[in-house]
Amino acid sequence: MAKKQAKDMLLVGSKTKEALKGSGKETFMVSADALEGLNEYVYFLVEQAQNRAKANGRKTIRAYDIMAK
Repeated sequence: MAKKQAKDMLLVGSKTKEALKGSGKETFMVSADALEGLNEYVYFLVEQAQNRAKANGRKTIRAYDIMAK
């Protein structure tokens, strides 16, 4: 079986964990693989934004390409 190549981390780990933990009355634990999962989702969003810009004949990715449903 071929090994999956690791993708570069696009997130700042400490800041992302801090945001995931929350604050105030309710805080959460963050598992070791949470950042990896979120990083994979960010890569998915990037790919979708690239595809949307390309489909619209643009080379510039805009905020609405990322937020598009």
